[in-house]
Amino acid sequence: MSEEKQPLYTKIQESLKRKIETGEYSEDQRLPTEIELAQMYGVSRITSKRALIELEREGYIFRKRGSGSFVKRRGGARQPAGPAAVNSGKIISLILPYVAANGLLGYVQGASDYLHQQDYYLTIHSSNWELDKEKEFLHSLPRRGISGIILYPISNLKNLDALYPLYVEQYPLITIDQYYDSLQVGSVVSNNYEGGYVAASRLIELGHRKIAFMSTIALEYRSSVRDRFFGYCQALKDGGLKLDNNLIFHDLLEGRATFPDKEIYRQLIHRLLGLGVTAIQAEHDHLAVELLRAALDRGIKVPEQLSIVGFDNHEISENVEVPIATISQNFYEIGRNAAEMIVQRIDEGGSRLPRQEKVSVQLIERQSMGACSSKA
Repeated sequence: MSEEKQPLYTKIQESLKRKIETGEYSEDQRLPTEIELAQMYGVSRITSKRALIELEREGYIFRKRGSGSFVKRRGGARQPAGPAAVNSGKIISLILPYVAANGLLGYVQGASDYLHQQDYYLTIHSSNWELDKEKEFLHSLPRRGISGIILYPISNLKNLDALYPLYVEQYPLITIDQYYDSLQVGSVVSNNYEGGYVAASRLIELGHRKIAFMSTIALEYRSSVRDRFFGYCQALKDGGLKLDNNLIFHDLLEGRATFPDKEIYRQLIHRLLGLGVTAIQAEHDHLAVELLRAALDRGIKVPEQLSIVGFDNHEISENVEVPIATISQNFYEIGRNAAEMIVQRIDEGGSRLPRQEKVSVQLIERQSMGACSSKA
């Protein structure tokens, strides 16, 4: 890589290495602080911190909490282990919108298993669906010396003001569940388009001709939901069916943090049946369950009169009155692949363009999906 194309932190890293190797900085000598390096080289503190992290990874320096960075003794002598020694360059942080005993733990397990093999530590942070909290993590974690972030964004439209500086600094960042069209950051996501297509195609095979698509959020708010909708649309076209805007319902939350009142779902079911709908494709399993219960409350038989398909294969989809057909995501594989990708980004120092990776999904047919009845 030519010097002009080198990341800024690499230039600082190489400069410090030369000074260590020539003896300008001697063994056990304290190096300038992150702030001092940033001033010396005219860069941000994030960049100077990254240079020190890389030097530590290469074995040139060691760091002591509250004391700074010091030149390591030649011959590979290790510093004594203990609470004073901080190997912050071996920590990856995973930011999730929430943490619960469902598929999200698959992300954690997959990432943890891979990082453990690479001698990295994983820390978990929950934004609790709060955009300000997510933004704070994006600001604070790099400053703490975390070597990379795996982010499950609340929305691929939000917090770009916090993400873009990290992108410019080539800070290692990988997203899961969603991807950014406007930022060249790596991502590992489910093939949501495939999931939307497969679910709608199977309903068409079962004889359904009026298939509704429903989402709690606006279609543009998350790339995952948007791609599921696009797959649904393509399946209808390939199946010889016309797209009907009257059968597309999105942004049911209308900015609210909780699900609408159950009566709203009952009214939606009544409206759909009046339009001749015989199947619903829901954004996710929780919405599918709400629709199922609203239909049962109105005396609608599922799947005899109405088929319902969810997405995610969360535990709730199996443990309801009528088990929900769903699209299964491989959360473990996504977490593992994201961890592998971010370690590669750290090792390469941002020398390659980030890539987008899609993990295959699978249709799980359960009792909520059935053939279209002539009596429906």
